[in-house]
Amino acid sequence: AMKNTKAIEFNNVSFKYSKDNELLKDLSFSIEEGEYVCLLGHNGCGKSTLARLSLGLLTADSGEIKINGLQLNEENINKIRENVGIVFQNPDNQFIGVTVKDDIAFGLENRCIEVNEMEKTIEEYSKLVGMEKFLERNPEDLSGGQKQRVAIASVLAFKPNIIIFDEATSMLDPKGVNEVFETIRSLIGKKTIVSITHNLNEAIYANRVIILDEGKIVLDGKPEEVFKEKEILRKANLDIPEAIKLYNMFNADNDINIQRLKKILWELTFQK
Repeated sequence: AMKNTKAIEFNNVSFKYSKDNELLKDLSFSIEEGEYVCLLGHNGCGKSTLARLSLGLLTADSGEIKINGLQLNEENINKIRENVGIVFQNPDNQFIGVTVKDDIAFGLENRCIEVNEMEKTIEEYSKLVGMEKFLERNPEDLSGGQKQRVAIASVLAFKPNIIIFDEATSMLDPKGVNEVFETIRSLIGKKTIVSITHNLNEAIYANRVIILDEGKIVLDGKPEEVFKEKEILRKANLDIPEAIKLYNMFNADNDINIQRLKKILWELTFQK
């Protein structure tokens, strides 16, 4: 592969579901190979539409999209899809197989990979997501976080170089959310990761955070820069993570109010 290829490029992309409902307005940005980018915005701001456009599941009204330097069009779509994996919101919709193993194998069987290599691949990726002990289990017996980790292994097994997490933790309990974060963190630097979410806590680990509001990019930078912009975040209906609130509070106020601090820490402890 050529180095310095941009993994994802949007040039002046607009998209509307209907005449009055313009979701993305003349959007341009690019994501470098190997970056871990969080795309943040509240529901309905166009984040998931971005994922679907990147895979050619939706077609832009105008502008161009390039994936790994290839223009997204009829001719390139299959090649592009081989290099982009997506983990969706609802872990229950992703299972095809009777066992976890079948499920990870599913994508590989479509590629006519020989059996020994398939076994090796299944072992490698189930280990990577911490699910190697569950290979013979029925996916229905798993927790949401475990299902999502199997979904990630299934995506990894066909070796895409870009992985898009489309609200992949939004239906999980806190334990499941942590399990998926751990898995995402183990991929940092190995893949280009785009995580589409409204969970600001996840964004703390990203190299870069892009904030979308009403179909436009309102902030784009390192998490520590982006989280300083309290007003813009508030306008975009996003709440700053508690830990950063605390940090800002300490920074701003020498004579910190102990009662207030206790209250915040108490709430943090029981954050669901």
